[in-house]
Amino acid sequence: MKITIHRGIDQIGGCITEISTDTTRIIIDLGQNLPDGNNKIDDNLANKKAVSKITQNVDAIFYTHYHGDHIGLFNYVQENIPQYIGSIAKQVVLCKHKRLYRIPTRKDQSIIEISIINKMHPFSPKQIIKIGDITIIPYFVSHSACDAYMFLIEANGKRVLHTGDFRGHGYLSKGLLPTIKKHIISKGKIDFLITEGTMLSRLDERVKHEIDLKTDAIKLMKQYKYTFVFCSSTDMERLATFYSANKHYNDRLFVCDDYQENILNIFSKTSGKISTLFDFGKPYTFNIRNKKLLNWMQDKGFCMLVRPTMKFSNYLKFILPIINHDKTTLIYSMWHEYINPKSIYAKKDYLDFVDTFPRYKTLHTSGHASADFLAEVCNNVNPVSGTIPIHSESSANFQNLPINDSLKSKIITSTQVSDNIEVEIK
Repeated sequence: MKITIHRGIDQIGGCITEISTDTTRIIIDLGQNLPDGNNKIDDNLANKKAVSKITQNVDAIFYTHYHGDHIGLFNYVQENIPQYIGSIAKQVVLCKHKRLYRIPTRKDQSIIEISIINKMHPFSPKQIIKIGDITIIPYFVSHSACDAYMFLIEANGKRVLHTGDFRGHGYLSKGLLPTIKKHIISKGKIDFLITEGTMLSRLDERVKHEIDLKTDAIKLMKQYKYTFVFCSSTDMERLATFYSANKHYNDRLFVCDDYQENILNIFSKTSGKISTLFDFGKPYTFNIRNKKLLNWMQDKGFCMLVRPTMKFSNYLKFILPIINHDKTTLIYSMWHEYINPKSIYAKKDYLDFVDTFPRYKTLHTSGHASADFLAEVCNNVNPVSGTIPIHSESSANFQNLPINDSLKSKIITSTQVSDNIEVEIK
C-alpha cells in the first residue's frame, strides 16, 4: 500500500488523497482551492490536463462531502472513472447545479456538470464497497455539510482511516466515538489515521454546541420580531437550529427563496424521516408579487433565510421599508473573518450585504472539530504507524494537541516510509 497526499498539508481545502496498491488506485476528495477574499480561486489543478494527470489509471474517486474544497474538481474527471458520493449529498449537489444552470453564462458548463453528477455512484453509511483489492467503508460524521463521511480503507492487511471533515458539537456528533469504537477499532488496529486539522491554527477558539446556538437564537428572536439569517444554505444542522428556534414563536413565518426551499425539501424527505429535527415542513417561499405574504410578514414577524446576492438585495428593497428597524436584525452565522474588514479573508459582497441591515448579531460555531475533540478522536483511534494531518494551515501544531506521547512521535508531515508503507507528501 502507498499513501499519497497530493494536496492538503499546510492548507485548508483543496484536499486530494490517493491510496494505492500494486493493482488498484483510489482517490479520496478532489477538492478545489478555496477562494480568496475577492472570491477568486487560484488553483493550478483546475483544468482537465492537470486532473487527468493526477487521476491517470485511478479506479475510483470517493468524496467525503459536497463542499467545493473537497469535490470542486469533479467536472474535470474523465468519464471512465467512477465517482462516489453519499446518496443525500448527491441530491444536494444536483440541486445546486440545476440552480447554477439558470445563470446564462454557465448553461453549457452546467449541462456537463449535471450529466456527471447524475452518473455519480451514491453510497450509504457502512456500505462495503470493493474497488479491485481495496475495500472502502463509509461512516457518517457530523459536519457543516449534510451526509458527510469518513472512510475506512483496507488493503493488503493494512487499515487506514480517513476522517474527512468532522466535528463533535453538532446535533449528530454523539455517534462518532461509539462508531469508531464499535465498528472500526474493535475489528482491528488502524495503521494510519489521515485527519482534518482545521482548528489547529485556532487552538484557543471555543466552539459552541448547536443546542447552545439554538438557545441563543431563541433569545434573539424574542428581542427582534423580524429576523434575517445569513448561514450556509446546505448546512442542515445549522438550518435546523434556526428553524427550531423560530418554532418557539408559533405565529412567526419561516421564509426563504425557492432554491433554499428545494434544499430544505431534500433534508425533510431524507433526514427528516429519521428525526423530526430535520423536518422543515413547508416554509413560505418569498415572492415580491405576493402582497399577502408581505403583509403577514409585517404583522406576524418572521425568520427569513437570506444570501448575499442581487436577488436578495432586491427582496430587501420591498421588505425593509415596511418593518420596524428597531425590531429588526440580521443573524450572521458564518466564519467571522469573512466580515472582518482587516482580514485577508474578508469578502466584500458579505461586508456590503451585512451593511444593508440596521444591525447584525453574530451567532456561529465551527463545522470542524475543536482541538480537544480532535485529540480525543486521535487517542481513541491510536494509529500504529502514523497520523497524517491534512486540511490545516499549520500541521506542525498537531504536536500541541493533548494526544499520547507515542502518537506525537508518529505525526507525518513529510515523505517517509513507515512500517513498509510509503507515505508521499507532495
